[in-house]
Amino acid sequence: MSSADALVHCRAWFSSQGWKAFPFQIQAWSSYLNGSSGIVNAPTGSGKTYSLLLPAIAEGIERSKTDAASCEGVQLIWITPIRALAKEINQSAERALFALSSNWEVGVRTGDSTQKTKLAQKKKLPQILITTPESIHVMLSNKGFDKLFKNLRAVVVDEWHELMGSKRAVQCELFLSKFRSLSPEMMTWGISATIGNMEESVEVLMGPNQTDSSVIIKANVQKKLMVEPVLPDEVETLPWAGHLGIRLLDNVVPLIHENKSTLIFTNTRAQAEIWFQQILETDPSLAGIIAMHHSAISKELRAWVEEALYDGRLKAVVCTSSLDLGVDFRPVDCVVQIGSPKGVSRFVQRAGRSGHRPGEVSKIYFVPTHGLELLECAALRKAIDTEANEDRIPYLRSFDVLIQYLVTLAVSDGFRATELLQEIRATTSFSSLSDEEWVWCLDFIVRGGESLEGYEDFHKVVEEEGRYKVLSRKVSTRHKFNIGTIVSSTMVKVKLQKGKYLGQVEEYFISKLIPGDAFWFAGRSLELVRLKGIEATVKLSKQKKGQVPSYMGGRMPLSAELGYFLREKIEESALYDTFEDPELAAVQPIISLQKERSIVPTQQQFLLEYLEDHEGHHLFVYPFEGRLVHEGLASLLSFRLGHFKKQTFSIAMNDYGFELYSDQPIPIEEALDSDVFSTEHLNEDLVSSLNESEMMQRRFRDIAQISGLVFTGYPGKNMTTKHLMNSTKLIYEVFREYDPNNLLLRQAYEEVHEFQLEEARMRSALERIANQETVLQKIEKPTPLAFPILVDRLRETMGNETLVERIKRMQLDFG
Repeated sequence: MSSADALVHCRAWFSSQGWKAFPFQIQAWSSYLNGSSGIVNAPTGSGKTYSLLLPAIAEGIERSKTDAASCEGVQLIWITPIRALAKEINQSAERALFALSSNWEVGVRTGDSTQKTKLAQKKKLPQILITTPESIHVMLSNKGFDKLFKNLRAVVVDEWHELMGSKRAVQCELFLSKFRSLSPEMMTWGISATIGNMEESVEVLMGPNQTDSSVIIKANVQKKLMVEPVLPDEVETLPWAGHLGIRLLDNVVPLIHENKSTLIFTNTRAQAEIWFQQILETDPSLAGIIAMHHSAISKELRAWVEEALYDGRLKAVVCTSSLDLGVDFRPVDCVVQIGSPKGVSRFVQRAGRSGHRPGEVSKIYFVPTHGLELLECAALRKAIDTEANEDRIPYLRSFDVLIQYLVTLAVSDGFRATELLQEIRATTSFSSLSDEEWVWCLDFIVRGGESLEGYEDFHKVVEEEGRYKVLSRKVSTRHKFNIGTIVSSTMVKVKLQKGKYLGQVEEYFISKLIPGDAFWFAGRSLELVRLKGIEATVKLSKQKKGQVPSYMGGRMPLSAELGYFLREKIEESALYDTFEDPELAAVQPIISLQKERSIVPTQQQFLLEYLEDHEGHHLFVYPFEGRLVHEGLASLLSFRLGHFKKQTFSIAMNDYGFELYSDQPIPIEEALDSDVFSTEHLNEDLVSSLNESEMMQRRFRDIAQISGLVFTGYPGKNMTTKHLMNSTKLIYEVFREYDPNNLLLRQAYEEVHEFQLEEARMRSALERIANQETVLQKIEKPTPLAFPILVDRLRETMGNETLVERIKRMQLDFG
């Protein structure tokens, strides 16, 4: 086959569309046609899909002329992290196949695929298969899967940067290791936006054996990005604390009317519901041309919203990260971000949904939810200008995913331990897997390890003549329903009395309601009729007010990169009188008040504030390192203060700092003299200071579900959250007492320290603090920096309406 002839097909089709290929696309075509593997690093809307889809089709056309048999079955697997993206890739592939007169077929396989499609694909796969990591693993559990993939030429992992920092990337590593053993000449490609650790991401995707021979193709496409703050007439009208941003609603509605179509991004599903409701109440004329999109809404509703937006029938969509990726929304003119996106890459990704075509300008409006968030808007602009991007930290040695994978292969045709070990060690995640750890994993799936040997349910796999396989139909069926690494709380289906399915809410929320209670969901006011099992029957309500479902884990921490630029902008706002950034000029009344009551810290200063009032004693500390790091630092400081005086603290934190509150004086001056923020004995003090057992238990729940230690239930008959919590707690305690060297227990410990506490980032913060001037300010009233942290503590004990009223009163009292 001539790669030159295939390249002609690529160029000719681009010319027929009136397009001019970018240099990165031509380089990707040539590299693919030469049999290379690598990553295409290009921004959203730059044409990265056709940089790999087109050469795959063109190569197939040329190869079929001389070797038609090798073109039978699946040739290209296209992995997408979200189902919504599959539809767009499918349309792009069909368009190219038709134009190039190829007889190849393209198909989609996701959790939404019909049973008929799945059964057909068990016998024969299309030449181009668009699917998800979970669906590939389900297919690997079918007997005879190796015959389906014998002619596989390439795997493309789209949006690799989104998968990198999750266990779904480990799933990708494992199935890629299997495909490479079936087709040694198979190419591996990734498509990724820019991330801080691009080289490491290549190693994770390729595996340590193929990294050196792979290529990184960077698009030299300068995507113009315009960041505009949405400012009130007077910044004093902005609250000092909050997370909704509703105060600026009247400034946002005109943006919807000024543009043909707008995406309004919120950080949580609850926030999306509130904004959607408030927009319609403010401007009823938008009814029917504004919609909402988040992952808890039914897939039918989401699909309708995506199509309506694509066709230009909708003027605006209020959405969450469910639309960070996905459909090529060509009509979208502008994007609105409500509140801090918490990270640079996320903000750029969302901005890229507008101007989503090569050469167009992306425009995003930033809506601050409180006054100090204006500083984050300026910090984001600086971070974008300097091309700062967050690292995506890969999961290494995730034994829960490995155990699930072993049972998956045992459910199909089984596996031989020696052969499979060689494949698994060819992944980055398990390259350091020892013989002892491998034997432990095999023993765990056969007899449940040392502590669960006496329980038949954990004897899943048998070894017969050197082959490990599952013989039990019950084990096989249960396992197939358990495949995946996305763990969420038990969800309850929400249906109208007449039977229409609206979506799902978390069990912990709906179980607190009683029949007759009203709540807002899917943009409607609903009344609970009854709750039976995991199905809630509702009817439309005329009540204007009602609770909004909140979802566990909705608070993202500030990234290290954004924290760095935030500290820089805080210093800039304090040192100068004139500013390039309109946000810094606008925030000056708040900065002036901070100076009046305390100081505004420079980058060479580490600020602590001490307040004694009628409540007691408050110590506010400002590292500007994000919620997770502050949670760990607050616990560490409270533990170390205990060396000077025994006392009990209440702890609160936000992305800027944390508070220690006590009814007794806090010996902070004595502690500072003793270097209380030292990195010495950090690990030991963290273990002593935190309720590590509770944190490990929470982490272990996910590990237990992924590894199959607990069964989450059959479709439509999920186990309750309470049942799952009790089951995992029991297993956790058994492992702690009788099997302390259990690899899953060790994994829970490592994940708590690396991902929950961000221990490496915490250590880096403490090292920075050691080189700064520590400034302890005694204050008489809460400062603008302290106020949001005070409110955060109140939020844990008050309902939303009470909290809003309390914030207003506190701001009047302290202002």
